[in-house]
Amino acid sequence: MFYEVSKGHGLPHDPFYSIVAPRPIGWISTIGADGVVNLAPFAFFNGCGTEPPQVLFHNSTGRADGLMKDTISNVEETGEFVANLVTWELREQMNETARAVPRSVDETTLAGLETEPSVLVKPPRVKASPAHLECRHTQTVEMLSNNKRFRNFVVFGEVLGVHISEDILTDGLVDNAKARLVARLGYRDFAVIDEVFSMPFPV
Repeated sequence: MFYEVSKGHGLPHDPFYSIVAPRPIGWISTIGADGVVNLAPFAFFNGCGTEPPQVLFHNSTGRADGLMKDTISNVEETGEFVANLVTWELREQMNETARAVPRSVDETTLAGLETEPSVLVKPPRVKASPAHLECRHTQTVEMLSNNKRFRNFVVFGEVLGVHISEDILTDGLVDNAKARLVARLGYRDFAVIDEVFSMPFPV
């Protein structure tokens, strides 16, 4: 089939999210100027640069009043965030932190997660996560939106510090199959990395 985006796809759900997949989940922890911790998963997240390493995640307001969600408000207020990796063992807690709750609610407590202090930034880290990227906010870019209820933003951050558990290292290399990282697909679907293959670069 072919469909022109502006004319609709005619399918039960938007297939775009399943075509651009799998995607790593950015489990972003932030802290507001009021000291309240926020933790939320983002299905559009990735590394986007090196020297220095940088990451991005997408956030939409999803609100008719145009106010930003807690994560992006906190990043704008404090200039810092942490990207935590989501593993198979953490899938239920990650899903729990996707709830829409008042700003005063600490999602780490809601999901029964233990946190630990970061080294270079104020937002805490999810202790059970095997890797964390401590980030400094560099810029927020507003993107196109054809829905009056939504404003789309991409948040960029410079990675200042990296934590890696020895449990996911094999011969000094990050072993993604050992970590069993969870990826986002479309609809209600997720995937877990439990098999990895290598290919040499062509010469």
